[in-house]
Amino acid sequence: MTSVAASRPARERLLAAAGELFYESGIAVTGVDAVLTRAAVSPATMYAHFAGKDGLVAAYLQQRHEEWRRAWDDVLSERRDPVDRLLSVFDAVARYRERAGSRRGCGFLAAATELPAGHAGQRWLDADSQLLTDRLRDLAAEAGVDDPDDVAATLLLLYDGALNRFARAATTPGLPADDPLVRARRLAALHVRAARSG
Repeated sequence: MTSVAASRPARERLLAAAGELFYESGIAVTGVDAVLTRAAVSPATMYAHFAGKDGLVAAYLQQRHEEWRRAWDDVLSERRDPVDRLLSVFDAVARYRERAGSRRGCGFLAAATELPAGHAGQRWLDADSQLLTDRLRDLAAEAGVDDPDDVAATLLLLYDGALNRFARAATTPGLPADDPLVRARRLAALHVRAARSG
């Protein structure tokens, strides 16, 4: 751990370490000891901030959700054209990946496969799904499409597919190096155009 990282408050170090390890290796296989070692804190310090690993997982997902939402908000604040605003979800993912240094797929999609029903982190997985569904539907309506629910569902499918492609590329050598976000955005634009002219 660098001296700059070591100077951060213990809670921030724990969240940073958990975020790195949960994203790189997965939540289930990452033990508390690995997080404590990377964060350079004691078990007592962790339990003073979080109610065990489940509480730490929930806080990690909350932080990730808030950072993702801010990235999308930032991109939306720069757009005026209604169609550009609708397609901004793909640009926001690119910006978020740049800021966070994400090299793999979606942390939320990965967590959804690991967390059992009733887990404290489920709240933030649900919040992510709700944000995507509601915002895409609202932006589709603003863009003047005939069926905002259908357009939102199609864009969400393309969004999920692009993020899954990132995850596969990270673990499968030899996949084409094209950017799935660029392709997904292009397909989304075609769908939106057809939905506005129909």
